[in-house]
Amino acid sequence: MSARGMLSLVGNAVGGLIGWSEPVPPADPEVLRALFADLGVRVGPDEAELAEAVRYFQARMGLPADGEAGPRTVHLLARYAAEAREITQIQAA
Repeated sequence: MSARGMLSLVGNAVGGLIGWSEPVPPADPEVLRALFADLGVRVGPDEAELAEAVRYFQARMGLPADGEAGPRTVHLLARYAAEAREITQIQAA
């Protein structure tokens, strides 16, 4: 199993232990960029730009701002991205 696959597996396991109901998406850079895009944040292809966006998001959420997209960061990012998509759908209706 790849390191990314192991992180995803661990993230889902931790999420289940602390009560997250939806599965945590993988911390794949393209998935993270798509989640940020759902929030209206455009992140370029540079890894440093992605790490900076993650750090900023973590700081705003009260998480340790290390720039690493761990399970807690990805869970919150996915949750807020889903809410943003829902609001967009409501506005379009």
